[in-house]
Formats: sequence, C-alpha cells, structure tokens
Amino acid sequence: MSRTAQRARRPARSENSLGILFGIGAYGLWGLLPLYFIILAPAGPVEIVANRVLWSLVFCTILLTVLKSWGPVTRAVRTPRILGLLTIAALLIAVNWLVYTYGVTSGQAIEASLGYFINPIVSVLLGVIVLREKLRPLQWTAIGMGLTAVVVLAIGYGSVPWIALALAFSFGFYGFVKKSVGSRVDAVSSLSIETAVLTPIAAGVMLWLSSTGAATLLTEGSGHFWIMAASGVITAVPLIFFGAAARRLPLTTIGLLQYLAPVLQFLLALFVFGEEMPVERWVGFSLVWAGLALLTIDMLRTVRRQPRVGRGGRGASARTGEEPAADAARSGGDPAVDAGGSPADSARSGTDASLKR
Repeated sequence: MSRTAQRARRPARSENSLGILFGIGAYGLWGLLPLYFIILAPAGPVEIVANRVLWSLVFCTILLTVLKSWGPVTRAVRTPRILGLLTIAALLIAVNWLVYTYGVTSGQAIEASLGYFINPIVSVLLGVIVLREKLRPLQWTAIGMGLTAVVVLAIGYGSVPWIALALAFSFGFYGFVKKSVGSRVDAVSSLSIETAVLTPIAAGVMLWLSSTGAATLLTEGSGHFWIMAASGVITAVPLIFFGAAARRLPLTTIGLLQYLAPVLQFLLALFVFGEEMPVERWVGFSLVWAGLALLTIDMLRTVRRQPRVGRGGRGASARTGEEPAADAARSGGDPAVDAGGSPADSARSGTDASLKR
C-alpha cells in the first residue's frame, strides 16, 4: 500500500478511536449513575426525578441558546404529530427514571441493572407483539431464556421482579415511540422538549414536597443544592457523548458497547453497595447473559451477511454500518432507542440509557 493510501486511512482509524472513547464515556457515565443517586441522600426518588427534569431543562435551554440551535425545537413543537409522540415519550421516560431511581435508592440496584440487561430481549419481544416481526431461531431462543430467567428470579425473589420488568418495558416502549419520531429531532432538542413537557408536573411535585417539609433541595446545605442542580449536566452530557460516538462508529460497535452500563451497575451493586446475590439470582442472570450472547451472535452474523457496497455506492447495506449510527445520533434519545429501525433492530444493534438513564 502506498504512503498516500496509508495517510488517507489514518483519519478513519482516528475517528473510530475517538468514537470508542466517546462511547465508553457515555456508557461509563450511565453505568456509574447509581453513585450519584446515593450521594443525593436524603433526597427521595420522587424529588430526585423532579429535580432531574427541571435542571435538565435549564441546562438544555442554555446549551441550545449558546449553540443557536432553537430551530429544530421550534419546528418539532409546531408539528402536532411529533409533539404528541414526544409527549408520550416523556411520560414513558419519567416512569423509567422514577423506577430506576427508586430501585437504586431502596437497595435494589442489582434488580435495576437486570432491567437494562433484559431490555434488548424485551425489545425483540415487542417487535413480535407490536410489529408482528418474524424472528430468527437465535432470537427466539434468547426470548425463551429471558422468560425462563424471569421465572427463576421470581422464585428467588419470592415475587415478580417488577423493577426490572418495569424498566425494560418502559424503555422498550420508549424506544418504539422515539423511532416513530425518526431523525426529525436531534438528541438535545428531543431531551429539551421531553423535559419541558414534564416540567409542570415536576414543578408541582417540588411545590408539594416543599409545602409538606419533605423537600431537601434547600434544606441540606449549598453542597447538596449544587449536586442536585448538576443533574441537568449529568443527564445531558452522556447523551451528547453518545451522539458523538454514534456518528463515528459502526452499529455493531455501538451494540457491543451498550452492555458496559448494566455491567457497571451490576458490579457497583455487588461490590460497592453490598447487595446480596444468592444462587438463584446467579442462575437467572446467567440465563439473561446467555440470551444476550445469542442476540450478539445473531447481530454479528446479520451484519456479516449484508452485501458490501462498492466505492461510491450508497444503498441499504451501507445503512448497516456508520449511517444508522449517525441516524441514531440525529434522532435524539437513548442508545437503547435509536440505534435500530424497530424494537428488534434496537435489540440487535444496541440499546436511556438514558436513558437517558
């Protein structure tokens, strides 16, 4: 290979490396989020989520103003269908945030991490139920393992692991709604609109907590106030990192990086928070991990079977590489949501966090 050709390829390698760093940053921050919630004690989950909504809107407003990016927000708000879908998405992500925060602050972070482990499997299941998708054998096997894991864990917990299921299904439906919006709203604009929709509820909650003396925002010192206020930055920065990663990485790489967040959450719960992990939970988690391994193998096989496009060509196969990831960054939302074209695609390609976690 000539030196000219080698130099031509260096930027691509550099962009790929930068994308991996952004991806690790995004999923790493989402994975370490439980530490932030613990630091916010004695604030309860309802107050934490209400503040997260309010401060996220403040941060996004400043960011949109500095970047002069109010155009997409204005267009989205003026489009009834998009505004309606983002309103539904806002309610779903609010449920997701509240359940996740409750799980972490109530000593059930292991079960909360399970929710994001099984989310890809739930997304595949939603593809069958909602979109009538036809699945391949490995995907059916993964669903079977996921359902078996829920039964095993229900026996181990003595009850249905509702925190994990609520997280997985709320985020799965959130992804379904966000894919209906498509690439018409970028990530920061989407977060801004969703938090704006939730702001009246969040403000009402804070007024109620203050009137009953249950609010901690102004009663635990300036340090607590500013840590709570930082929730806006902590919510938006990983999302921005994910967008930067998605523009630079193939979809398969994003799909593999997604597991970093629940792995970190699980390790924190096990080794830092000291939560118990009896044998039946290890069995249930092992079934989930085996199912995820099958989904990953199926994803890699599917990508390899895609016909390659020649130089200068752009087609359907090209969209299995960098372009869907770029679309994900433009469409706004969580990695779990935007990486694929449908719930099943999302599971294969990579899961709010962020939610927007």
